[in-house]
Amino acid sequence: MVVPSHPSLPADKVSLRRLARQRRRAFVESLAEGERDNLESRLAEVLGPALVKSRITGGYCPMPNEISPLPAMEAATHRGTILAYPAFSDHQSQFKFLAGEPEEPGPWSCFQPLLDSPEVFPDLVLVPLVAIDGHGTRLGQGKGHYDRVLAKLREHGALLIGVGWRVQKLDETIPAEPWDVPLDGFASPDGLEMFR
Repeated sequence: MVVPSHPSLPADKVSLRRLARQRRRAFVESLAEGERDNLESRLAEVLGPALVKSRITGGYCPMPNEISPLPAMEAATHRGTILAYPAFSDHQSQFKFLAGEPEEPGPWSCFQPLLDSPEVFPDLVLVPLVAIDGHGTRLGQGKGHYDRVLAKLREHGALLIGVGWRVQKLDETIPAEPWDVPLDGFASPDGLEMFR
């Protein structure tokens, strides 16, 4: 496995997002056959202690090059954890976490539970990201979907854990906006780092 080196990161979010996506793609493309599955299984082990404490876990269906939380979530179902996934009713709506398996494609081409599934408020949310810094500042895809939902989830007491490949954890600081909700920790196959 080759970890790509990176030059000094740019300060603006658009450039930083582009560079972080390139690093993530290069990392995934460098993995030997079967290595990705092994790393995602290790992520499930890393998340095990947090999942044991969770009654309702919110996750996501991964986009290409995103690490998959699905092995971890599948393991959680064996302990009786209720699983929930983001669901959008249309392109303009804010997503809600709905309990159940992701069975139908949503408006953003990600699978989601059926829209008549019950809305839930997870006590643990596995948050996808493009990059994260040591303060828990998350750089997402840029559409603001999670930005609009994380504060409400935090109000309901959710523990917010970003998940990704180790190359997505930056030494540099990501510029934070007033609406950014810092995550509580970051999990990769290499371990779980808690920020607060």
